[in-house]
Amino acid sequence: MKKRARQFKKTGATQPQAVATPPLPRTAGMDWSIYLLLVLLALAAYSRAFHFDFTNYDDPDYVTDNPYVRKGLTWKGLVWAFTSSHAANWSPLTWLSHMADCQMFGMKSGWHHATSVLLHTVAALLLFAALKRLTRARWPSAFVAFVFALHPLHVESVAWIAERKDVLCAVFWFLALFCYARYVERPGAPRYLFVLIAFCLGLLAKPMIVTFPFVLLLLDVWPLKRLSHASVREKIPLFAVAVASAIVTFLAQQAGHAVRSLGAMPFGMRIANAVVAYTTYLVRMFWPANLAVFYPYYRLPAWQIAASGVVLAGITAMAMKLRRSRPYLAVGWLWYLGTLVPVIGLVQVGAQASADRYTYVPMVGIAIMLAWGASDFLSAQSRARPAIVSAAAAACSACLVLTWMQSAYWQNSETLFSHAIASTPDNMVAHNNLANYYLMHLRNEEAMPHIQEALRIKPDYPEAHTNLALTLKRIGNPAESEREWRLSISLQPASAGAHVGYGELLVSEERLNEALHEFSTAVELRPDYTYAHYDLGRVLAALGRQDEALAQYSAAVQLAPDNPEARHSLGLALVSRSRMEEALVQFRAEARLKPDDPGVHYTVGSLLASSGHYAEAIAQYSETLRLDPGNAAARTGLEMASLQQQNAGRR
Repeated sequence: MKKRARQFKKTGATQPQAVATPPLPRTAGMDWSIYLLLVLLALAAYSRAFHFDFTNYDDPDYVTDNPYVRKGLTWKGLVWAFTSSHAANWSPLTWLSHMADCQMFGMKSGWHHATSVLLHTVAALLLFAALKRLTRARWPSAFVAFVFALHPLHVESVAWIAERKDVLCAVFWFLALFCYARYVERPGAPRYLFVLIAFCLGLLAKPMIVTFPFVLLLLDVWPLKRLSHASVREKIPLFAVAVASAIVTFLAQQAGHAVRSLGAMPFGMRIANAVVAYTTYLVRMFWPANLAVFYPYYRLPAWQIAASGVVLAGITAMAMKLRRSRPYLAVGWLWYLGTLVPVIGLVQVGAQASADRYTYVPMVGIAIMLAWGASDFLSAQSRARPAIVSAAAAACSACLVLTWMQSAYWQNSETLFSHAIASTPDNMVAHNNLANYYLMHLRNEEAMPHIQEALRIKPDYPEAHTNLALTLKRIGNPAESEREWRLSISLQPASAGAHVGYGELLVSEERLNEALHEFSTAVELRPDYTYAHYDLGRVLAALGRQDEALAQYSAAVQLAPDNPEARHSLGLALVSRSRMEEALVQFRAEARLKPDDPGVHYTVGSLLASSGHYAEAIAQYSETLRLDPGNAAARTGLEMASLQQQNAGRR
């Protein structure tokens, strides 16, 4: 310690001072009871999620249609995670967490949900540990942690697999808070390094944590009472990393065309929406009704903007006026205001006016105001303890029940978007995604009204035109379908999916050269699009360009090894080039992917028999007959293979 003090003296720097905090209470058993109860209640609140499906909203981008993620943890996937701005974000740690899930659980959605619930639970535990270490106040810290774990406004972050980045980021956010609490007790480079590492890991999960250094400055005011020039300077490395992350994130979102221009949404409109959003989130915190996965923009009346401004100004003035006597009010309020800045819409990303997930960490600030406000009140009015304790327990119980009910809407895309339509008027995204769900399940008649409603709300909605084009093709109206495909492409020329959809229509009309152009365009726009390569291969094969078709099928299989259609087509292409052993590899893989398909086993048996592998051929023919006892070709093949095996044995 003396050596370190001499080093600070030589450099002229101010040595960070340890904070004189009271010792931790010795009632560790009570703390462990709180930890256990947090775990049990969080798991109870989200117990339904373990049986939920993936949704059709962002989950395809993040997991189900992402070829790098579906392969699990691979070196190629690791490189992609750190170099890609896919989904208009740079969040490599989030990608790796999804890859790890696929590595362990495949496409079993329940386990992916279980991971998110587990991370959310860990975040709540870390929040309690960090606040208790910072404040030495057990019960206010516990209340904040219980509200965080159980509030229905957090269901979106926990039950939506695509929002894994929220729960993962929160784990490292609160871990960094805990590390900071230890650092201020005994400042030193090793403990500071743990803060910095946890912060960097949070940035790799979701860049919303860029406000973390500002939160530390607030905590230096209260409860730590250590704000000084030295405490500001010690956070310079954190600010530097935050600025770098903000720049990378902005560039990634621009590259993904997620940032809306000022022409599309003027700055004045953004400020007005931000003011209203701040108060809207407050209302939802205390009255979490009609929560939806997507909230559209509406024209905001002047009175609502003015009223919201008055509310925000009033709370801010109150918090500042009481900053000396009740500093936790100012700290909690500024925590709320500040941590929402990256997502409040001043830099508009996406088409939503607000989103429940954005309150995931900011709500902690409001909970701090309530918890320590109640604690102060009890200090002055000890007789009110039973009433305050009952109110806190009732609030947590209500949150538990509401979260359990709200989570049910995330069962699948149908329940999710049906609820969003019932909860919000003129929700074009909800109508379109519900239609998409119906189309995926071949419920075309149910899809059409929702597509029409989405286009009524937003006539230039490209995704709705895509769904309409697909529906029209299915009901036998190719001319109108083509018109919609062309319109969709004109609205989103960079959409590989629209080009593939139009190409498939052209194939059905045998306009192969035009289809070739669409599929080639899709591959250029999105080289990792499995179905673009597969469809391009089909057209090339039909045009007699077998070598080029084989290359496209190979690309499709490399991107999606678990795609049986791609395996089958590649196998046929290899057979056409007399590459039987390579073809056999593909058909065997197809048989593993489709074990109940007798046709696949028959194909494998035929190739094995032609290659002289009679024993294996007999097994495949036998499996074919087990699945399809009336298959005459398989029975003949079995007899021939048995005879050839006997003849080979006599030799």
